[in-house]
Amino acid sequence: QVQLVESGGGLVQPGGSLRLSCAASGSINVIAMGWYRQALGRQRELVASIISGGLTNYADSVKGRFTISRDNAKNTVSLQMNSLKPEDTAVYYCNAREWVRGSSRDYWGQGTQVTVSS
Repeated sequence: QVQLVESGGGLVQPGGSLRLSCAASGSINVIAMGWYRQALGRQRELVASIISGGLTNYADSVKGRFTISRDNAKNTVSLQMNSLKPEDTAVYYCNAREWVRGSSRDYWGQGTQVTVSS
């Protein structure tokens, strides 16, 4: 069974940094991985994603502050978050997209809380 394990969340002061990591285990042909977040009272939104070839995509709100990276062989993805702001506070979810028989399916981690507060 596919499982995504996340780590790295926590409490940090504004301007600080955190690094989130996620590993996909099980038999899975991952073509893309990414991070989503959902703040209280807000819609879930894409934070950053990366495909196997290395192409990345970032939400405008995190460009220049967050960096996503991936180890294709290990099916892991990390999110380096710098210059954190209170508005970054949210539950962050790891996502892995699998390509099988001409279609894709998504798997999700359990979520990890990131709180940016003084």
